[in-house]
Amino acid sequence: MTMQQYLPTTDIEALYKAKEMLFLNADAAPCSVALPTLPFGMPEILDAAERLKRFDPFIKRVFPETNESGGIIESPLIETPRLLDALVQNSQAQLSQNIHARLFVKMDADLPIAGSVKARGGIYEVLKHTESLALRHGLIKDLSDYEKLGDKSEFFSKYAIHVGSTGNLGLSIGIMSSMIGYRVTVHMSCDAKQWKKDLLRKKGVTVIEYASDYQAAVRRGREMASADETSHFIDDENSLDLFMGYAVATLRLKNQLDVLNISVDAAHPLFVYLPCGVGGAPGGITFGLKQVFGDNVHCFFIEPVNAPCMLTAFVKGECVPVSEIGLSGVTEADGLAVSCASNLVYSAMKQLMDGEFTVQDSRLIPRIRLLHETEGLFIEPSAASAICGFEGMLSPAGQQYMRKAGVERDSTHILWATGGRLVPEDERRLLLGV
Repeated sequence: MTMQQYLPTTDIEALYKAKEMLFLNADAAPCSVALPTLPFGMPEILDAAERLKRFDPFIKRVFPETNESGGIIESPLIETPRLLDALVQNSQAQLSQNIHARLFVKMDADLPIAGSVKARGGIYEVLKHTESLALRHGLIKDLSDYEKLGDKSEFFSKYAIHVGSTGNLGLSIGIMSSMIGYRVTVHMSCDAKQWKKDLLRKKGVTVIEYASDYQAAVRRGREMASADETSHFIDDENSLDLFMGYAVATLRLKNQLDVLNISVDAAHPLFVYLPCGVGGAPGGITFGLKQVFGDNVHCFFIEPVNAPCMLTAFVKGECVPVSEIGLSGVTEADGLAVSCASNLVYSAMKQLMDGEFTVQDSRLIPRIRLLHETEGLFIEPSAASAICGFEGMLSPAGQQYMRKAGVERDSTHILWATGGRLVPEDERRLLLGV
């Protein structure tokens, strides 16, 4: 497939003109400086990992698709050499001889239960809330009781869960919460795909649709939950539990790299490309990566040119709607259709995020098709933005960053594929053009 080269500029004016750019975080600091400034660290990640482990028997019981993994919700790390060859060939010819890289896709698009990265943070927060209620009411006395929570739907039906979402977070929380027995309401913005709303309703979830954007859906969900003492609101904008659920992924990624005998050190840097909406998933993953790999990992967020809410926060020095810089917030990448970034994540990322790429919507479907043609993998539009991130690193601007950092050789690159497994067959064929 012939594709137009992705050549982002480093001119900050491109942000205001909805043009593609590479932003380098001038405030990025060594991990030895940045991590101690945060009010949380590795103990919180390990605590989240242990909690998920306690729930393994329950998850295995209620979601048979996790039997093989023993109830662990995890995705494969897949090397994609044919995609790498295609992308390098599509980049400027003189760059190809300087590329000594391995390219992988972290297939969170295939995560069990919810088919997206949101299965990490969203499901984790539901389980933590469930554990809290169960302990408070004596439903759990030892580890053997976790599996028995599958018999307590009548008890959990007394409680409600609310969440605001553009789609995938709502799917993860709605599917898990309804399986446990909660009364679940997902507040969905106008950007959410219809098939995601339909799927939730089939699962018995109440879906409230809004003609306005993501922030309005979140605000209304928060209001409704606060008016009901039996309700728990999962706050995509400010939840540390979501953040830590995402961060657990990095402990598992470390194990996957170890199995593949892939070193991550100064001579063998790791680059990770993370699609970004409100920021929770890429922020939590970046936090975890920096804890595990330190300065040897380089984390880049990817956002649509019309909805770069995290980049807007970095440029303005605070979380403000993208409308304040003249952008629409509208994008076909529904999971990234967020107009204002999370304050929690922005604060945590000020010194940790290495940079960001913005991409035009028109690049996404060609990348979906290229990945499918070269590797037989399917992802949705939001996830396809990660491919553009790697392409940006192949561009002159990206290569300049690598040279300055002294990491232009022997590198490992991971595209974090954030969603796609639950896309209906007719939508899938449309995206693939078949």
